[in-house]
Amino acid sequence: MSVLVCGEMLYDVFVEGPTEKGFALDARIGGSALNVAVGLARLGRPVSQLTGVSHDMFGQRLAAFLAGEGVDTSHLVRTPAPTTLATVTPGPDGSPAYAFYGEGAADRQVEVAHLPDPSGFDALVFGCFSLITRPTSCSFLELARRAKAARPAPLVVLDPNVRRTVEPDAAVWRRRIADFAAHADLVKTSREDLDETYAEAAETVVARWLAEGITAVIVTDGPRGATLHTRARTVTVPAAPVAVVDTVGAGDSFLAAVLAALSDAGVTTAPQIAALDEAACRAVLQFAVRAAGVTCTRRGADLPRRADLATPPDPVADAGGRR
Repeated sequence: MSVLVCGEMLYDVFVEGPTEKGFALDARIGGSALNVAVGLARLGRPVSQLTGVSHDMFGQRLAAFLAGEGVDTSHLVRTPAPTTLATVTPGPDGSPAYAFYGEGAADRQVEVAHLPDPSGFDALVFGCFSLITRPTSCSFLELARRAKAARPAPLVVLDPNVRRTVEPDAAVWRRRIADFAAHADLVKTSREDLDETYAEAAETVVARWLAEGITAVIVTDGPRGATLHTRARTVTVPAAPVAVVDTVGAGDSFLAAVLAALSDAGVTTAPQIAALDEAACRAVLQFAVRAAGVTCTRRGADLPRRADLATPPDPVADAGGRR
C-alpha cells in the first residue's frame, strides 16, 4: 500500500518550569500528519507527505528528518512562510494541552496547483487542523474529491484529530469534518473528539457516518481501548498496558499501524475492508493498540519500528490520553 499523508509538520515545544529566567523549552519534531507518515515508514510501508515546508532552519530540519526516515519528500511545497510551533504541556495523566503558533505558516500554504494525481497512491490520509486552515484545507478537499472520482479510487482515510486551540468553534469543525467525510472510506477518531465536537452520543455519530456510506469507523478510547465499526460488525480490543510518559502521537501511531496492518493483510480497498471478518478486525486493532502503547512510553511523538512491536510492553500502567 502506497500512502500519501496530507497535512501539517511542525515542532512540539515542551514547556518546563518556570525557571529562574522564564521557561525551559524542548522542541521535538511533530505534527499529526508527519507522525503518521513517519510511523508508516518505520513500519516498512512506502509513504509520501504533502504539505508546505518553510525555507527557515526549522523547515529544513523537518524535510531532512522526513527524508532520513524514508518518507518521500517530492510532494513537499517549499515556501518562505515560517514553521508552525505548538507548545505542549502534559497533564498528570500524560494527556497533552496544546497552543499553536502558526498563523500564515508554511503548512497552511498548499494550493490546488500543488496537488498530485491521486491515482498514483493506494491511500490518501487527511486530518487535524489541516482540515480547516486555508488555503491548504480547500486544496486538500479538492484532492479528496478527485480521489473519490479516480478509477481505480484510492482509499480515503480521515482522522479529524480536532484541535480547538486552532479553531475553538465546534460547529466549524463539524462542517469541515462533514465535507471530508463525504469522500472518506475509513474514519479513525477518538471518543474524546466525538464527545467534544458533537451534541449527539458518539454511537449516533458513528451510525450516521456508516449510513452515509463510510465503510469503517474506528474509535479510540484511551485506556479503554479501541473499537472498529462496519455495517456488518463491531469489534473492540483493550488498550496495551504500559507505563505512560505522555500520549503525544499515540493516535497517529495507532492510525499508521492500522494502515500498515491492513497493507500486511493485502487489504487496500474499501470493499476489502468491508469484507473483513471478526478475527481480521481484531488483529488490525491489536497491532494498532500495541503501537500506540509503545509511543506512550516515550516522550513526544517517537513512533515504533517493527522490531519494537516484536514483544509486548511491560504491563505497568494503562496507556491513556486523547489520541
